[in-house]
Amino acid sequence: MSAPPVVPRIEQRASLRGFNTFGLPAVAQTLAYITSDADVRRIVDHPDYGRAPKFILGGGSNVVLTRDVAAVVLKIEIRGRRLVAESPEAWIVEAGAGENWHDTVAWTLDQGWPGLENLALIPGSVGAAPVQNIGAYGVEMKDRFDSLDAVDLVTGRTVTLDAAMCRFGYRDSVFKNVLAGKSVITRVRFRLPRPWQAVRGYLDLERKMTETGIGNPDPRTIFDWVCAIRRAKLPDPAVIGNAGSFFKNPVVTAEQCRDIIGRDPEIVHYPMPDGSVKLAAGWLIDACGWKGKTVGRAGVYERQALVLVNRGGASGAEVVTLARAIQESVYGRFGIRLEPEPIIL
Repeated sequence: MSAPPVVPRIEQRASLRGFNTFGLPAVAQTLAYITSDADVRRIVDHPDYGRAPKFILGGGSNVVLTRDVAAVVLKIEIRGRRLVAESPEAWIVEAGAGENWHDTVAWTLDQGWPGLENLALIPGSVGAAPVQNIGAYGVEMKDRFDSLDAVDLVTGRTVTLDAAMCRFGYRDSVFKNVLAGKSVITRVRFRLPRPWQAVRGYLDLERKMTETGIGNPDPRTIFDWVCAIRRAKLPDPAVIGNAGSFFKNPVVTAEQCRDIIGRDPEIVHYPMPDGSVKLAAGWLIDACGWKGKTVGRAGVYERQALVLVNRGGASGAEVVTLARAIQESVYGRFGIRLEPEPIIL
C-alpha cells in the first residue's frame, strides 16, 4: 500500500474573512498554505487537487469576495529577503511572494537600498505587486522591476519572467489575463537604480516640500512623507475593512480632458508622456456626491472617495452594489466608465 502524497498544510471549509482586507465573509472549500515552490508542485501532482481550478490569494488586499470559493485557494506564504547582486548601476533585491509589501519597502531602506520609498504603505504582499503593477506618487512597480519566478500550475515547472514577459500596463499585467489562475508567483526581484534619484513631482509630495522647506528630500524623508499622506487619506484595513483604491484612475485623450475641463474646470488631472491625460477617479466620485455615503453596510470613505469601506458586517454583494452605483453616477455625469482595481470573485 503506497503512502499518501505529501502535501502542504490544507484546511477544508476554511473561512476567508481573516484573509481579505475588506473583512468579507466567504468560505474556501479547500485552502492550501504555500510556503515553497515544492508546495505548489505537490498541489499540481495531487490526485484530488491537481486538476481542480485554483485561486491564488496573497495578502487579500486586492479582492472582493462575493461568494464561497469552490476552487482550491492557494494562500501564498513564501518568505525570505536578500540582496542578489550589487553593481555601480543598481542593487538587485529579492523577496518571497508571501512577504508583506510595506515591510519589504521599509527593509530595503534599512539596508541602505533606496528606490521603493514612493510605494510605501501599499497594502498587500510582494507577490501581488507585479500582478497589479502597483503604483503611487509617481512610481510604478514596473519602474523598479527586474524579474520574477513563477510555478506553472499545469506542469509544476518554475519559470523566470522578465519585464517584457510580464506585459505591465496601468494596474495590469499578464497575470491578470493570459496567466490568470495558471501560474503562482513565488519570488520577485527588484532593480533599485544607483545613484538614487528622488521621484518627487507628485502634487502631494510637492506640498510636503513646501510645508517643510526641504527641497531635496532623502529616501527616508520621502518614505515618511508617503506614509503620512496615505495615513491621512486612507483607512487602516485592520480598523476599517477596505481594499485601498477601489477604482483605477481613468485615462482619456487630451481632447476629452479639454471637454471635461470646459464643464468642470476644477477637475484634477495629470498629463501623461504619450499625450493622454489621467483623471483622478476620487475627484470624479466626490464630484458626484458619494463621499461618506453608504449603501447597505458598505460605504465611501469620508476622507477619500476612491476608497470603499466595510461599515461593519458588509457582504461582497453590498460592496459590488455600491461600486456599480458609483460607476453609473460617474458615467452619467462625465461619460467616463470607472474600472475597479480589485478582483471581484
